[in-house]
Amino acid sequence: MVSLTADMSPLHPDRNLALELVRATEAAAIRSVPFIGRGQKELADGAAVDAMRAFLTTVNFDGVIVIGEGEKDNAPMLFNGEHVGTGRGPQCDIAVDPIDGTTLTAEGRNNALSVLAVSDRGTMLDASSVFYMDKIVTGPAGVGVVDIRLPVAENIQRLAKALGKPVDELVVSVLNRPRHAQLIQEIRDAGAGTRLMSDGDVAGGINAARYNARTDMCIGIGGSPEGIVTACAIKALGGHIQGRLWPRTDDEKQKGIDAGLKLDDHVYEADELVTGSNTIFVATGVTNGELVAGVRRSGSGHIVTESVVLRGASGTLRRVNSEHLASKWL
Repeated sequence: MVSLTADMSPLHPDRNLALELVRATEAAAIRSVPFIGRGQKELADGAAVDAMRAFLTTVNFDGVIVIGEGEKDNAPMLFNGEHVGTGRGPQCDIAVDPIDGTTLTAEGRNNALSVLAVSDRGTMLDASSVFYMDKIVTGPAGVGVVDIRLPVAENIQRLAKALGKPVDELVVSVLNRPRHAQLIQEIRDAGAGTRLMSDGDVAGGINAARYNARTDMCIGIGGSPEGIVTACAIKALGGHIQGRLWPRTDDEKQKGIDAGLKLDDHVYEADELVTGSNTIFVATGVTNGELVAGVRRSGSGHIVTESVVLRGASGTLRRVNSEHLASKWL
């Protein structure tokens, strides 16, 4: 079995795989451009799925999709368990989200991304039977300091102390959902500020963990696939992530139990979400955001994309700016 770890040798560096994967997220982002602001999130997602899968088939690796479009999206491609790649090279688990923020794309709002994450085969938690997860994400200062089991006010106080800043300078990202009304009030009552996100909690989590980010913490209930993807990125950023699966119904809870998932308030630590630190996370901006710029067309007949590549093995974040001939794409 060839793994990503084996690819650290000079002959097969996994950084080559990382840069190959950028082509897939770039393709998905570019293909979604005609649907930005058009109110057609299903068509945008379908175009992104088609493009991402087409490029993944050309990549030299043996990938199995652990977190895919899946049952929630009723997707015929990039589904859980699907094999992608040429079948040659490292054996990998893959999490994909051709558009994290389909509603953002359809409404022409910021922070939509095309995302995928990769780790060694058998290391990525398959949480696909439970669609939602309660998460807490911070940068390195939160490691060993904050804990999802503690009251939010205490976590805010602890993180402020670790960062050496007043509580009233802390900013916490939360998805703007009715289920978070009490959480948002508790954050504000603790003295911290909030940054309410309409969608796109992958970007929210990564922005909270990045060096010199404008937010300090990301908390609340979002997608469990997004939690696994975010964990792959956090491995490269040296940050902190914990998650608790949040089944919405008894039937969904039973599906999770049948799948061997730990429920009943079990806290998944980073190394349970993704075992080890040998991860690759790739994201390309669909619309503008704090993490990356969105796809834009230049006056010279080019399409410009911005991507980030994070490698857990080296703890590196790289930015990839690309120019594409529009005539080849749109």
